[in-house]
Amino acid sequence: MFTISLNNIQSWILAKNFFIEYFLLDSIQTPWHFLIAPFFYMFLIHYLKIEKQSRNILKLIVPVFLVLIFIRLGFFNFFSDKQADNFLYIFEKYTLIEEIISLVVSLSVFGYSYYILTKKEDLFDKILTYDNLKWVYTFFKLGAFTYIFWISAVSITVYLNFQEFIYSYYPLRVLTTVLIYWIGYQSIFQLKVINERKYIRNQIQSKPSNVHPNVLKEDASSLKASDDTLNIPATIIERVLTELELIEKEKRYISENIKVSLLAAKLNTNANYLSKIINHYQNTSFSNYLNNLKIHNIVHQLEINPLIRKFTIKAIAHEAGFNNSDSFSKVFFKVKGLKPSQYIRELNQKENTF
Repeated sequence: MFTISLNNIQSWILAKNFFIEYFLLDSIQTPWHFLIAPFFYMFLIHYLKIEKQSRNILKLIVPVFLVLIFIRLGFFNFFSDKQADNFLYIFEKYTLIEEIISLVVSLSVFGYSYYILTKKEDLFDKILTYDNLKWVYTFFKLGAFTYIFWISAVSITVYLNFQEFIYSYYPLRVLTTVLIYWIGYQSIFQLKVINERKYIRNQIQSKPSNVHPNVLKEDASSLKASDDTLNIPATIIERVLTELELIEKEKRYISENIKVSLLAAKLNTNANYLSKIINHYQNTSFSNYLNNLKIHNIVHQLEINPLIRKFTIKAIAHEAGFNNSDSFSKVFFKVKGLKPSQYIRELNQKENTF
């Protein structure tokens, strides 16, 4: 964000001709664009908590960046007559060469960053439990558009032979400005959500409770009766109920993607038997049963911990065991008859009343 901002501010100052009377200030431009991708790479590996397993490319990039600046200074010392007719043309050609080098390096770092994100998931599996990184993937898509605009601007500059080429960079400046605000918002928001999720998860794990409707194993005579009713062997019923007890006790319904077919295979039975047992003991479908457990669990946390009520619905939804806020809100409304925000508001009002 910082380097993109500096690059855009510098371009704006030059476009406004603020230093047109001071040739040196008007021409000595710092190639901030050279640092944008490397800084994003460093942000990425630190956000993913894999900096110790990754290369610190700034140790290579920063010296090259400084060398480019000194080369520009040497360029002016070499041309003693700053008003030479062909000087500006030569200077623009040098600037383009410098920019092409920056573009190639930037694309390489950007591509390597994407490679890490897509091929090295085993290194940052911990962060994936808090953030699915969709916003990072979106940034890469926006970044790809940015590079297309940058390549187009450079190509137009060459085509126009450095005459009135500045306008070809305007779309690039607009897009990078959008990126500044977008990644700034996303970074702050995602960090807030992650911290909230960590707190909620710690509370859930440190304060186990039996607030959800338990599936209890029955005695042998009851199981025999169930066998007659369901036409399912008592041993299978007992095995299923034992597994459901563990799912509830260990709160595996929060973090695991439990499906009827997978659970049935694990218990060496079939999905039809499993569904029948759930319907018999819980009077609902398997998916509704799991959703009820998730909602009852997070409702309990909201009731006993006022701090969680101040958190974002996104953080609450994910730690309740849902993939997104919309599905969480729909299920919550189905179970409690209120939207999560309404339920939280009612809880706060009740506390204030007392």
